[in-house]
Amino acid sequence: MNWLDDYKSKLCSAADAAKLVKSGNRVYYGGNAAIPVSLVEALADRYEELENVQLNHVLLLGDDPLSRPEMEGHFRHNSLFVGPADRKAVNEGRADYMPIFLYMIPRLFREGIVPLDIAMVQVSPPDLHGFMSLGVETLATKTACQHAKKVVVEVNDRMPRILGDSFIHVRQTHGIVEVSRPLPNLLSKPSTDVELSIGKHIVRLIDSGSTIQMGIGGIPDAVFASMEGLTDLGIHTEMISDGAMRAIQSGIVTGAKKTLHPGKVIITFALGSQELYEYLDNNPFIEAHPVEYVNDPFIISQNDNLVAINSAIEVDLTGQVCSDSIGWKVYSGFGGQVDFIRGAARSKNGKPIIALPATAKKGEQSRIAPFLQTGAGVVTSRADVHYVVTEYGVAQLFGKNLRERAEALIGIAAPQFRDELLKSAKERKLIP
Repeated sequence: MNWLDDYKSKLCSAADAAKLVKSGNRVYYGGNAAIPVSLVEALADRYEELENVQLNHVLLLGDDPLSRPEMEGHFRHNSLFVGPADRKAVNEGRADYMPIFLYMIPRLFREGIVPLDIAMVQVSPPDLHGFMSLGVETLATKTACQHAKKVVVEVNDRMPRILGDSFIHVRQTHGIVEVSRPLPNLLSKPSTDVELSIGKHIVRLIDSGSTIQMGIGGIPDAVFASMEGLTDLGIHTEMISDGAMRAIQSGIVTGAKKTLHPGKVIITFALGSQELYEYLDNNPFIEAHPVEYVNDPFIISQNDNLVAINSAIEVDLTGQVCSDSIGWKVYSGFGGQVDFIRGAARSKNGKPIIALPATAKKGEQSRIAPFLQTGAGVVTSRADVHYVVTEYGVAQLFGKNLRERAEALIGIAAPQFRDELLKSAKERKLIP
């Protein structure tokens, strides 16, 4: 049977595809902008027929019907990165959160630590050879498809065909559902004055020819907006956004001096505007690879001059970084922060950076804190942190003892909190 006949024989409705899921199954489904919406909705429609189905996934955008209270006992999320869709369920005890480095997620499936019965993913239409691109989310999806007992795909004619190690073949599937749906957009907002100040401090740490890792948001956009004068930058990042696209289009990013994959932008997923998705389609300058490759600190470190820029919820006076919780309440996940902080630290002339506004709650709370909040988790250890940047400057922590770290961090805290922080540091004998 040729691949096209195989494709036609596997075509089915979302409702029929969802019937492949049985009680007690472990399911992986795509996240970010690649959620297989029709399959998720069809599965939610069957909730009264099913019990104890475990749902494994990364960040979910928008509303997730499988997270609703009435789904308790029928579906239980095993979230590998918590977002708005499942945050309430996790913090109410109706769902689980697994702290894990992003690059290690595929190992869960490959080694059977989290065995998978079904993988439900969204893909592009097949090419002339029957290969379907995983599009805007390669991440852990390829490994999930390789190790699940059954694979169901939602073929979306709006999914870009992104090149790289990011394809599965029609013959790997057990059910195919055709849809035509715009991908969710995550649009950039104008950077605030605080974010622009942070961006300018960060850009002073970047040299022409460096390779950059950043995510999405006001600070990354501010960094990209402040890069005028830099040349031949490269990108090796887990996520590509509109800010990165604009830097490529402006000629600032060429990849010409990259020591790994020169002349290529390496990603594992994409999130942004429709313009971004169209830009990525069949673009040979962009390659998507599985996260166990893109985010492996050893691979990352092979990029000389790697500048990794990641955010935080709070940083204590010794340099411990909390990024996944607000106190004991889970907010997000480990993601790739530690992957890139450690990779950049191993890179020749690399610079691992934690960037955050100095305050929260409209200036009422310092995010440079004497202690992390009760119950807060440490995502990046103080030994991993080299640079912390706020709108008030740069604290260089690598090679600094606890006293020097406290002094440096107090120096970039908001001025109205510095006396309080100094008093706390003296009470703890961090500062004489």
